Order: sequence, then structure tokens, then C-alpha cells
Amino acid sequence: MRDEVDELVEAWARERADLDLSAMAVFSRISRLARHLDLARREAFSAHGIESWEFDVLAALRRAGAPYELSPGRLLKETLVTSGTMTNRVDRLAARGFVERYPDPDDRRGVIVRLTREGKTAVDGAFEALLEAESTLLADLPTKEHKKLASLLRTLLTPFA
Repeated sequence: MRDEVDELVEAWARERADLDLSAMAVFSRISRLARHLDLARREAFSAHGIESWEFDVLAALRRAGAPYELSPGRLLKETLVTSGTMTNRVDRLAARGFVERYPDPDDRRGVIVRLTREGKTAVDGAFEALLEAESTLLADLPTKEHKKLASLLRTLLTPFA
């Protein structure tokens, strides 16, 4: 089976036979797959009335377990955004009724962000749609190969953790 990356690599090999193009063969495919995943994520989330950034915050709260709450600092670590960005996101999610803020009982100056019932419903539906979309993207890869691929990708990502 051949794809457009094979053609791209072959063209470069013809023009630059002196270079090792094996990394290009891998990362060009990862890049193309990332585009398809991004489109699938957007579609899954929009079907549930949320955007990708909203899913990231809501999912962090949902993964925290009942009562589905985190400090803004913990949300920053979970979503890798700046404090100004997080404040804006929490404000917007609160305005939509997906989260609520309340005073941190352990820190008079702090707040806790909690997922509301509406937020839980939105993130759960979006998550189910995302898993379905991701399964569709993996449909042509035998199930027994999923763990192997995940392990190989983990190896590539480990230096960045």
C-alpha cells in the first residue's frame, strides 16, 4: 500500500539521495494524521456545543473525580496554559453554566473551580464522540497493533515529558 508520503519521500530521494529521509517518512505521516485528528476532535466537540479549549478544561475537572473540582493552579498544570488564559477560560465556562467558582476552604485568597451538572453532561458527550472518532481513525490498523503503536509513540514523547 502506498500513500502521498511515499511519493514525497521518493521525490526528495531523487533530488537529495545524499540524505536520510526515514524521519520524514515517519513525521510527515504523523503530521497528516494530526490534521485528521484535529478535524475529528472539532467535529466531535462541536456536536456537543463546545470548543476544543473548553473540552480541555472540562475534561481536566471530570478526570479529577467527584466532586469534579480543582484549583486554578492545578488546572494550569493540567491544560498547559498561562494563568491569564485560564482566568479567561474559567470566566467563559462559568458564563455558560459549565463550571462554578467557590472560595477555597484552605486558602482565604484562593478559589476552587467545580464542574456543574451541565458541564459534566457536555464533557461526557463530547468525550464519547471523541473516542468514537478516534476509533474510526484507527479502524484500518489491526486492534493488536494499537498497543504497539501507542508504545512506539510513548518512546518518542518521553524526552518531552
